[in-house]
Amino acid sequence: MYFFYRIITNITVLLSPIIIFFRILKGKEDPKRIGEKFCIYSQKKNNKGIWIHAASVGELMSAVPIIKKFEKNKKIKNILVTTTTTSSAKIFKKLRLKKTLHVYFPLDNNYLVKKFIKSWQPRLAIFVDSEIWPNMFENLYLKNIPIIIANARITKRSFDRWQIFPNFARQVFGKITLALPQNLETLKYLKLLKVKNIKMAGNLKYYGQKNIQNNVAKSVRNKFKNFKVWCAASTHKNEEILIGRLHRKLKKTEKNLITIIIPRHVERTNEIVNDLNNFGLNTTKHSSNQKIKKNTDIYMVDSYGESSIFYNLTNVTFVGGSIIEHGGQNPLEPARLGNYIINGPNVKNFKEIYLFLNNLKMASSTSNILSMDKIILKKLKAKTKNKNINKINKIGNEILEKNIFYLNKYLI
Repeated sequence: MYFFYRIITNITVLLSPIIIFFRILKGKEDPKRIGEKFCIYSQKKNNKGIWIHAASVGELMSAVPIIKKFEKNKKIKNILVTTTTTSSAKIFKKLRLKKTLHVYFPLDNNYLVKKFIKSWQPRLAIFVDSEIWPNMFENLYLKNIPIIIANARITKRSFDRWQIFPNFARQVFGKITLALPQNLETLKYLKLLKVKNIKMAGNLKYYGQKNIQNNVAKSVRNKFKNFKVWCAASTHKNEEILIGRLHRKLKKTEKNLITIIIPRHVERTNEIVNDLNNFGLNTTKHSSNQKIKKNTDIYMVDSYGESSIFYNLTNVTFVGGSIIEHGGQNPLEPARLGNYIINGPNVKNFKEIYLFLNNLKMASSTSNILSMDKIILKKLKAKTKNKNINKINKIGNEILEKNIFYLNKYLI
């Protein structure tokens, strides 16, 4: 099966210039750094370090606590982080790490991954979440470089796809040195996929900054001092219009209300603004740095890495990807900052987390977002954050320490 997989990846490389060209037009690729996906680097290489691969923003943010711990470890001289998206590269730049370098992950072509390993010579490879790359795994394994899957996540859908080629799946997953699953579902599937060494460490997404209300940018806080605000975060296409309708309903009661929308993909900002303006709602972009007018309805956060600033301005947040058939987005960041979570019915990607929040009475699910107006209005009147955030932070600290404990065993 590896033979056929390599034929497919060779074809992908041949077609990649066309694919990348259209992705550049859509703003999904950085034309100045395309060479990195073909192992052409302008940066000075930090050879023989720890390598962490995180696909995009969510995976990178899960890995950040580990990266920061490694930065403080005197045994570790160099850290390489790879991602696949421009949005994650922008987030990385804001982290201002000292030991850590970022490049884009190469295409999973046998020739390219060999070139990547030869260029960077990692002594340990850590893949975050559901990043399984057959050619990369094969070549790391042949070089005796340990392969660790941190915060591992295997869904039923992805497990079923691997089961189409069960022998190939066993070959790929059999090369994993250590798997640290984030939930019990993943633990079950990893065992079925014959991963030999599995340690239950918990979901790194529970870890994060504590309530940082006093550190919120003063300029942003001052903008909203005369308004009531709530957030709609990680929204997807078609969800923003529903949020706009809910805003209209809320504003009949709360005249001084502004809804803050933080879309999952900021490159959709202009499209969202146009839709909301056509719906009769006045919208202000965060990047405009304009003073908020009294008739502003929607404040659009068109930047990455600043969500926590806005979660600290309110105590109630809708988390998107849950009304449409997407499976939901991670609700833990706003929850950690004391926000009550509102979500649609489609949260299969984070069902254990939502069950946890529901047990803490920190979340409500609905198939009709317009029916959530009373809960939002009630939460807007509350003067304090939810006290259960201490439980989330405690669990997050324990999970991080457990992950670091297992990873440290491979830092020879």
